[in-house]
Amino acid sequence: MGEIITIQGRGAMAGIVEGPALIGETLQGNGALNYVSGEIIQRGHSLKGQLLKGKILILAGAGGSTAWSVRLHTTLVNHVGPAGMVFPTMDARTAGATASMKIPVVTDLEQDIFQLAKTGDWIRLDGDNGTVQIVKPD
Repeated sequence: MGEIITIQGRGAMAGIVEGPALIGETLQGNGALNYVSGEIIQRGHSLKGQLLKGKILILAGAGGSTAWSVRLHTTLVNHVGPAGMVFPTMDARTAGATASMKIPVVTDLEQDIFQLAKTGDWIRLDGDNGTVQIVKPD
C-alpha cells in the first residue's frame, strides 16, 4: 500500500465503501448515461466510455435539471451504478442524487480533490465521518 491522503469533508449520506475513483467534470442530465450498462456516453466528456459500476464517482457537479438524480438513480436500479459519490460542493442536483441514491456521499471538501486524486486511484469513502481517503499506489 502506498501513501494515504485524507480529505475531510461532510458526510451527506452515511456508509463506508471502497473502490476505484472515476473523476470528471460535470455530467449532463440527458444523454450522459447508458442506464442499462452504466456507461458514460456524454459526447465530449472526459469519462466517455467509462463504466460507473462499483466506482467512487467524483464529479465537479451535475448539469441540466434536478431530474439528473432520477437518471443517475436508474443506473443503481439496474445494478450498474456507482458504489459512492463525492461532490466538492452540494447543489440542488447533487443533493437530489444523494437523497435518491442512498449510497455513501461526501461533500464540502476542505481540499481540492481534483488536484490530489486521479481516475483509477483507490478511494475509501466514509460518509459517516465525512472523509475521503486516496490510496496512492507504491
